[in-house]
Amino acid sequence: MTTFVQLHLLTTYPPSNPNRDDQGRPKSAMYGGAPRLRLSSQSVKRAVRESPAFREALSGHLGERTQRIGEVVRNHLVSAKEADPETAYGIAEKIADAFGALDTKRNAPPKEGEGPRRLLMAQLAFISPDERRAAIELAEKALAGEALPDAKKALEGLILRTADGAADVAMFGRMLADDPDFNREAAVQVGHAITTHRAEVEDDYYTAVDDLKTAAEDAGAGFVGEAGFGSGVYYLYACIDTGLLIDNLDGDRALAARAAEALVEALATATPSGKQNSFAHRPRAAYIRAEAGEAQPRDLSGAFFSPVGAEDLRKASIAALEDMAGCIDRAYGTVCASPAVMDVVEGTGSLAEIKAYVRKAVEAAGEAGRG
Repeated sequence: MTTFVQLHLLTTYPPSNPNRDDQGRPKSAMYGGAPRLRLSSQSVKRAVRESPAFREALSGHLGERTQRIGEVVRNHLVSAKEADPETAYGIAEKIADAFGALDTKRNAPPKEGEGPRRLLMAQLAFISPDERRAAIELAEKALAGEALPDAKKALEGLILRTADGAADVAMFGRMLADDPDFNREAAVQVGHAITTHRAEVEDDYYTAVDDLKTAAEDAGAGFVGEAGFGSGVYYLYACIDTGLLIDNLDGDRALAARAAEALVEALATATPSGKQNSFAHRPRAAYIRAEAGEAQPRDLSGAFFSPVGAEDLRKASIAALEDMAGCIDRAYGTVCASPAVMDVVEGTGSLAEIKAYVRKAVEAAGEAGRG
């Protein structure tokens, strides 16, 4: 059996719009028959990957999600190896095809004056540092005269990996539509964060003043607009399959533990950056509950199916969360003998203690792989 590390976070956001919908308004959801504000799991994971805590802790072990690996290879051959641009393009085109189908429409020969020919993939690929290096090394060999394999599968086998040292690829997984043998199942599941209470989008009517316009000319504003915003206490759930994480990192337990620690800190401190300059939202988790055990994971979102309603929404949300954890444990058995808890307002626990708890859980995990 593998060990699951489950994380439950409550974070209070001020008026803000960190994650927008197609109309530029805060994302929302109906839950328990009540409107809630929502942060998508994609926006949370992006914030994690871009956070200084995550990037500094895992420097050298982070992948790149891109359509431009072909251009990276082409530019390297031209700038570092002084290759003829057309020769470099032909090599890079074949290398890029190992990661997925190319975008033939956007890669069409440019018209005069449009700049160099593009070399883009049709879809994004999550590429590890090892795969990036392998692609460049293979391209250099091809430039030196070594023939590239004609069969795509053979070429993929020289570049792509099923496991390596890319921590974010190991945690969040990837799908290569054209190369499914090299897909990676995510070792970390992240839920959509929702407010624990009823919350609706509000509208901000704002104006911008023309500094050079005189009052005698016109007393009105130079621009008038509207923007949506909201605030509330958000519940976020994440689950780490420690066995799969170690497997995805090619058995590197130390890196898996470091990655799990970095994830905890990033989830506690990083936020989606939408409208950051307008609202300056920089909240930190007010409450974290970490659980480690072999029992089947369960989230605690049911604590908020009935919207929390109290003068102190933060305190009431913590009480509802802890009560739901106790109810589920009584009915199904405990998932964790001794969870680690941090409550900022009550002065219980600390982020350092939560990180140490998670690191210990990963280091103590059973043999790599899932039982």
